[in-house]
Amino acid sequence: MIKIITDSSTLYRMEEAKEKELDVMYLNVTINGKSYKEFVEMSPENFLDLIKEGGIPSSSQPSIGEVMELYEKYENNEIIDICMADGLSGTYQSALGAKAGLDNSENIHVVNTRTLCGPHRFLVDHALQMVKDNKSVDEILESLDQHINTIKSFLLPQDFDFLRRGGRLTPLAAKVGGLLKIQPVMGQTEDGCRLEKFTIARTFNGAIQTVLKEFQKEEDPTSFNVYISHAGVLGQAEKVKETFLKQYPNLNIEILQLSPAFITQGGPGCIAIQWGK
Repeated sequence: MIKIITDSSTLYRMEEAKEKELDVMYLNVTINGKSYKEFVEMSPENFLDLIKEGGIPSSSQPSIGEVMELYEKYENNEIIDICMADGLSGTYQSALGAKAGLDNSENIHVVNTRTLCGPHRFLVDHALQMVKDNKSVDEILESLDQHINTIKSFLLPQDFDFLRRGGRLTPLAAKVGGLLKIQPVMGQTEDGCRLEKFTIARTFNGAIQTVLKEFQKEEDPTSFNVYISHAGVLGQAEKVKETFLKQYPNLNIEILQLSPAFITQGGPGCIAIQWGK
């Protein structure tokens, strides 16, 4: 029997995960001196409220011990652990460390998706469906790899202080950027390990158009799923969706709300635009 495991980069809340019989390792966030498991003890809505009140957050992955405990729960199964991008979190490395410490390590398959959020959720759903279709571990891993190679991600941050604290911008660049009200567009590197500056736009609308132009370079764009994830700015996320649908009316687009761990990294008001086949 094959068991799919993942982490909360998929943005699945507890009740959603239970409906899918999916085990999710929830990332941790710390704010005002207290730590919480996102979606379990802290919702995105409450987290944003605490930030507005002046709280400065940080985040961390589940411990190796927690991962080992979950793996041991399914020691008689073939386990496929579908992790968020290595380099953007330590989750993948924790999974490898947990695997190495167990006797049944040959039955544990740890996948570096090289992505996060919307596409990560798709990969997990795809794997769950393949398990229902009685596909083998090798077939699932091969299919996941094919999908992973089609994924692209962009981030439109709107709070420069969060980028500065995360080392994405120098203090001077963050200060100047905030004063000029420019809109940076961050792109994920090809290996998925980090974000880098893709371009700078003068306005939010200009940034959307820049990302849309990248999407239009794909062969047969309408064959892709598009994911728009936001940190408390549903209206802006809907504007991105509207802009893409003007060009491709039949495009499959899903809007998701970012979790506290990703709000910590991208800042309140940030929007991720991602796609994959």
